[in-house]
Amino acid sequence: MTDTTMGTADAVRPNRAMMARDRASAMLGLVVERDDPGHAVVSMRVREDMTNGFQITHGGLVFALADTAFAIACNEDDRVTVAAGADISFLKPTVAGQTLTATAVRRTRTGRSGLYDVTVVDEQGDPVAEFRGRSRTTSQTF
Repeated sequence: MTDTTMGTADAVRPNRAMMARDRASAMLGLVVERDDPGHAVVSMRVREDMTNGFQITHGGLVFALADTAFAIACNEDDRVTVAAGADISFLKPTVAGQTLTATAVRRTRTGRSGLYDVTVVDEQGDPVAEFRGRSRTTSQTF
């Protein structure tokens, strides 16, 4: 059912459609806390099966959390936007049982290119990782 009284800001966002089909994020148990254009917040509870041989959270899963927040933030309109590249710096190890939260913020978007910063923190608000993503908007639409 469509509510014709909704404003543009309240309309179904393309990033929500993207996340509804994102099986990897669902498998990881990622929770979208905020999904505004250019800004996203995503959390993840670290499970035992998300740890490496040192019993700390696998870096690839911290990256996946940050990358998901980045993907939500950069898909701001009906044009499909993908990662052109990303870098991450790991700052603090975490363990099973902790909750990590990634906050993505648009720094700039010019033409088809964008730059987004993502900070991952633990439940105490301590920085766990810093991620910088570079986006490229395609000609595809949702």
